[in-house]
Order: sequence, then structure tokens, then C-alpha cells
Amino acid sequence: MSALTGKGAEALVAALAADLPPGPHLYPADAVSDQPEQLLMAELIREQVLEHTREEVPHSVAVTIDRVVDDGPRTAVLATVLVERPSQKGILIGKGGRMLRTIGQGARLQMEKVFSGPVYLELFVKVEPDWRRSAARLAELGYRGE
Repeated sequence: MSALTGKGAEALVAALAADLPPGPHLYPADAVSDQPEQLLMAELIREQVLEHTREEVPHSVAVTIDRVVDDGPRTAVLATVLVERPSQKGILIGKGGRMLRTIGQGARLQMEKVFSGPVYLELFVKVEPDWRRSAARLAELGYRGE
């Protein structure tokens, strides 16, 4: 099998599948992920923040999905990006709002691929000092220690 071209991948999958016992479907056939849609949306936005800001904004960024309205032809998403310092907020918004627009466009395109339809995305940036040090806030955001 070639990792570069993928040649032989079908034969490998067929050989492995032939030896596996059949089992029940664990998720509906149309499920995109086993995670809630809002968590997936938040992670798509966070991914764009990290990709476009690189070293400027360390990983002290979280995203909350404040509201999702699916009105048929499109899905409207209202989200807030949390940072710890005012300087990080300035970096995320960028000159004239350019960085936030770039982040939003990238996240919207990813959401449209995942959810197979048009998405209207509105982003806000909020400073919440030391949110990473609050166990309650981390739990609200879906981060839990195990």
C-alpha cells in the first residue's frame, strides 16, 4: 500500500472488513460526528482563530455558541470568542475588523461543508480575565478534567 498515492488502500480495507464481525450501528447513518453540533461549530471557529493568529494569541481562546437559528434555507450562528486580555481582543479584531472577518469567513466555509448548507455567522470578541483558571467556567465551556 502506498501512503503517498493511496494505491492498495481499497484492498487493505476489504481485507480488514472481511475479518471483522458485523456489529450494531452506534450512530445514525447521517451523523457527521458523535459530538453536539454546537461544540463542533465552536471548534471550527477556534481552529480558524488559532490558524490565523498563530503565535500572536496563545491558546487562551475559547468559543461559546450563543444562539443557533435554523430557518430552513440557512443556519444563523451567533458566537462569542473569549480571550483573557484586552490586547488579545485587539489582535483578534484586527485593523478595521479585518482579522475577525477573515476568521469568520474561514469558519463559515468550514461550517457550510460540515452542515451541507449556507451559514450566516456573526462573531463577537469578549475579554474575560483568567477564564482558564476557573473550574466552573471551564466546565461551562465543555472542558473537563479526567
